[in-house]
Amino acid sequence: MEQIDILLATYNGEKYIKEQLNSILNQTYKNFRLLISDDCSKDSTRQILQEYEKKDTRIKVYYQEKNLGYVKNFEFLLKQVQNEIYALSDQDDIWLPEKIEKTYNKLKQTHSDLVFTDLEVVNEKLETIEPSFNDFMKLTRKIQKYKQSYKMQYLYNCITGCTLMSKKKYIEKIIPIPTNSKYVIHDTWIGVIVSLYGKVEYLNEKTIKYRQHGNNQVGTEKISHKFTKLEQVRNLFIEVKEGLFTTYVENERIFKENLKQQNKEALEYFKMIKGKKYINFKGWKTFHKLYKNETSSYYIQNFAIMNLPVFVTGMFDIRNLVLKLLKKR
Repeated sequence: MEQIDILLATYNGEKYIKEQLNSILNQTYKNFRLLISDDCSKDSTRQILQEYEKKDTRIKVYYQEKNLGYVKNFEFLLKQVQNEIYALSDQDDIWLPEKIEKTYNKLKQTHSDLVFTDLEVVNEKLETIEPSFNDFMKLTRKIQKYKQSYKMQYLYNCITGCTLMSKKKYIEKIIPIPTNSKYVIHDTWIGVIVSLYGKVEYLNEKTIKYRQHGNNQVGTEKISHKFTKLEQVRNLFIEVKEGLFTTYVENERIFKENLKQQNKEALEYFKMIKGKKYINFKGWKTFHKLYKNETSSYYIQNFAIMNLPVFVTGMFDIRNLVLKLLKKR
């Protein structure tokens, strides 16, 4: 049973950190180091971490002298990895008892380089809000369709960082983690790198209670299928993709030649359509290159939203009205 490094970044986490630490320390898989980096917490987080570090020799805590931000805090932890396998952890969730064991077994049995799982979305009191995070975020279909393709992460960001377990050998490509877009954070970037160079697998089980409490750095609130205006959906989609491809272009070192060119074309396309409020057919070849493997309905719907908003705004409003009448919104 090989040793695994678990990376936990903390910041003002006093309210939930004890529950999370207990859930990690009580895992059925016992052979791990828990590496914690506290990013200048101003509450009692540091005192709590000191207590736990004294109680369990598997815990090593680093106390930052200046605030790094959560992305660079995770980057710091990645630099501390010594074992061949590592996993990421948030400070406010609850790990189910067999999380490490099941994820590790999947990684080994499938000869994969990264494994991620589903999550149960819960509130502050750990009451279920959504039984499946991936169903709720409409990621399940994309995962099943693209899990053997780099596109799953490159286009759709399906890998949830707090569930992932990966191999150390890719860290040298991952670091430095870019910080120029709020839509490309540490776990997004890890997933992109490993999906480009290695094998990614999905464990279709919930291994974490993913707590939503209003102060999450990343959560479930800003999702397009809850929007009531087409303009909101379109603006978010374009903003996300522009941030994504800007990051790719600025970090072209990690991409092969064919993707370097595609990244540049895609960035120009999304910048261009941002200013097209009614009808656009320019750049269709770029859209087609990105989404040609999608289902016909997905392809047509997204092309229309991005390029023909003047025609689909009315249909979107009618759909929203029907959902309200059915009390689904």
